[in-house]
Amino acid sequence: MTHREPVVRFENVGMRYGMGPEVLRDVSFELGAGSFHFLTGASGAGKSSLLKLMYLAHRPSRGLVHLFGRDMATTDRHEMPGLRRRIGVVFQDFRLIDHLSAFDNVALPLRVADAEPGRVDTQVAELLGWVGLAEHLDSTPPTLSGGQQQRVAIARAVINRPNLLLADEPTGNVDNEIAVRLLYLFEELNRLGTTIVIATHNEALVRRFSYPCLHLAGGELKVRAAPKRTVA
Repeated sequence: MTHREPVVRFENVGMRYGMGPEVLRDVSFELGAGSFHFLTGASGAGKSSLLKLMYLAHRPSRGLVHLFGRDMATTDRHEMPGLRRRIGVVFQDFRLIDHLSAFDNVALPLRVADAEPGRVDTQVAELLGWVGLAEHLDSTPPTLSGGQQQRVAIARAVINRPNLLLADEPTGNVDNEIAVRLLYLFEELNRLGTTIVIATHNEALVRRFSYPCLHLAGGELKVRAAPKRTVA
């Protein structure tokens, strides 16, 4: 991918589940490298479906999807795992591994990448401390609250500094103070070069952090300029 090539490019994309109606219609947009966007829209507007297309969980029913300069329709399936490793995802349902500790859940991406054990120990402990879970390194997900599990899931998604981070309602289970702290974490990752997309219903966060929005309504997408920033 060249520096001028967008990280994500959709051209007239449609998506449906099975034989049902299209949940996304004629979606076209580009995300430049190092950009930061919120993804907004009412429940059922298609936000999660759009994210699924971006992290390669589904294929579009029509149109073209390009990631990292590659046409996903013509990319060999054997290359897909490598592309997916460049994408960090925060799922609404967390998808943590219940029998592993918080530490080991977060460490998984580093270990898959064969990171040195010393680096794993240091980075995982520092990140879990930063999200307020320093006292829960050895706790398993079933013993944590929903908000704590959310923070473990976020830490796991960002630990390997992905090229593209997609987060589906990442602040939905935490209080406002933690939500702002997590957005600062995403901003720091963005400053390091990661392209960020955060799906959210939290209009106060959208106004406070003032980034452009990919707004979905009735399966159609419009790119909106950043709203006027509000004072904390």
